[in-house]
Amino acid sequence: MRLSKKSGKVDDGRAESARPSDPAALSDEALMQRFQEGDSYAFKVLMERHRRGVYNFVLRHVGDTSAAEDLLQDVFLRVVQGAHRYKLESKFTTWLYTIARNLCVDRARKMKFRRHRSLDQPIGSEDDSSLGDRIADDGLSTDRRAVSSELQDRLAQAIATLRDDQREVFLMREYSNLPFKEIAEIVGVPENTVKSRMRYALEHLRRTLSEYQDYAKVLM
Repeated sequence: MRLSKKSGKVDDGRAESARPSDPAALSDEALMQRFQEGDSYAFKVLMERHRRGVYNFVLRHVGDTSAAEDLLQDVFLRVVQGAHRYKLESKFTTWLYTIARNLCVDRARKMKFRRHRSLDQPIGSEDDSSLGDRIADDGLSTDRRAVSSELQDRLAQAIATLRDDQREVFLMREYSNLPFKEIAEIVGVPENTVKSRMRYALEHLRRTLSEYQDYAKVLM
């Protein structure tokens, strides 16, 4: 116990002990609150917790590791810059992936504009368990984990052929493991619409990857 200098009352330390000492044990929202209060380590924990999922999401969107690294940095820079605007009653991952999605969309628009401009120049490139849970989990059998580089390349190509609205839903669900409800909030459409887009995406991938029978079974 100690005497509080401000109130003159005995402080038994329970107020401090009520606050978890290990930031890693806190929820995303609690970490954001700490960050808003000036705790920079809380932001580090958040970044380490979500950087892989965000990176996988943007990488599959842009298809280029260098661009994905840049976008990853931009996403967390926006988190820092916009921390004061984050509302604690909102789910952090919804806010985070909304930022990531918007940056991917902005980049796609810029790249499309550049491709259009280049034409004018002289010619001188609904299951609750996710697919990510099934094919990327460390607990999978050896044969599932030993997916050939050829198949990985084929999958990347197949994902790239999805419609934009279907691809973003597929990526958030399968590579970032977000629930359908949260994806619906991020893209701004009803949850049933998100599920429909997911279903069409899976059907397209099943057809495209039909020659890989073992993998096609995972998609069923």
